[in-house]
Amino acid sequence: MRACLVAAAIAAACPTAGAADRLAMPEDFTTFQRDISPLVTPQLDLPAKTFVQIEPALHHLALQHAAHLASLPAPDTARTLAALARFIDRQRAAAGPRPVFAPGRDVIGLLDPDRGLDPKEIGAIAAAYGCAATIFKRDAADETIAGVADDFLAAIRAAVTAGRPTTIVVLGHGLPTEIQSYGIRFERLAAALVGDPPDAARGASPAAVAPPPATPLDLGRIVLVCDDCFSADFLINLQDAIERRCRDRGRPLAALPVCIAGTNRGRVGFADVRGKFVPHFWKDVVELCFIRRPRPAEVVLRTIFENVDHMMYGYGRTPIFAGTKVTGWRLVDPAAVQDPVTFVPLDAAARDELRDILTLPAGTVLPGWLDIG
Repeated sequence: MRACLVAAAIAAACPTAGAADRLAMPEDFTTFQRDISPLVTPQLDLPAKTFVQIEPALHHLALQHAAHLASLPAPDTARTLAALARFIDRQRAAAGPRPVFAPGRDVIGLLDPDRGLDPKEIGAIAAAYGCAATIFKRDAADETIAGVADDFLAAIRAAVTAGRPTTIVVLGHGLPTEIQSYGIRFERLAAALVGDPPDAARGASPAAVAPPPATPLDLGRIVLVCDDCFSADFLINLQDAIERRCRDRGRPLAALPVCIAGTNRGRVGFADVRGKFVPHFWKDVVELCFIRRPRPAEVVLRTIFENVDHMMYGYGRTPIFAGTKVTGWRLVDPAAVQDPVTFVPLDAAARDELRDILTLPAGTVLPGWLDIG
């Protein structure tokens, strides 16, 4: 029955034979939902809630490989997309237990200097889960934006060098290329995470920087949370820069950090500004993980990409009810949609699996990160 449903949907999407019997990946998500997702969901054994959360990730993964997918017959493309959805779901399940706030983790925070964010917005939740917190914010007359930025990056560099499990939280204003509040470009943050000295982030060539350690760089115990405008774009630039810096310096990269973006690609963030400036994503983290009782023993990735993301799905959308049951969502304000994103590192085995799903040659280079919704 499922095969018949998929075949009928493909026939409707590709009414003519020959070269037209291909599925082109739409650039916009709404068209993907309308035209492509109905070809995928009948092949899956996933709860509707789960597919809703991974659907944007599937769309972006399909866009990454759009040229290859367009070369396949439409039925093969639909089967490949279903296999990619299952791959994303497996990576979510594997990453779910990773701690974000838990005893033994350090927390490094960076707060926007000009608005009402208080250090306790991060410090209180860190203390509640047994984390030692260091919060940076320019709020003294003798402090400078540049000085606070340097101190923040130095703390990250020290945490990586020491190998401490660390969660980094950035709240404020952002651009695709920088933490705007402090003018920290993604290249500078990448240099700090790789452990390069500060001058390496300011244009020094790889040859001018001290030789890299012989051991592979493992950032898998680092979690980076950015709740600002264009945070997904910034984190993608950051992860690509880390890979590029390691490659240029000849240092093996064992794992990228886990990255959590409060806003999806091309999205601005929103905040409640009544008395305090609290970005929506972080507000929901505080609500679900600090204010509500009983608190969990620890906050893990599953808490973020299931509970917090589910709460945020209501921004810009209204539920559709059948009796008392929510059967879907209606988009009412596209500009208000944020759809947070979690990126997890992919090891060599996972990248091999992804190549197999996509039928790519063994040597095809794939990013070391995956958007899991």
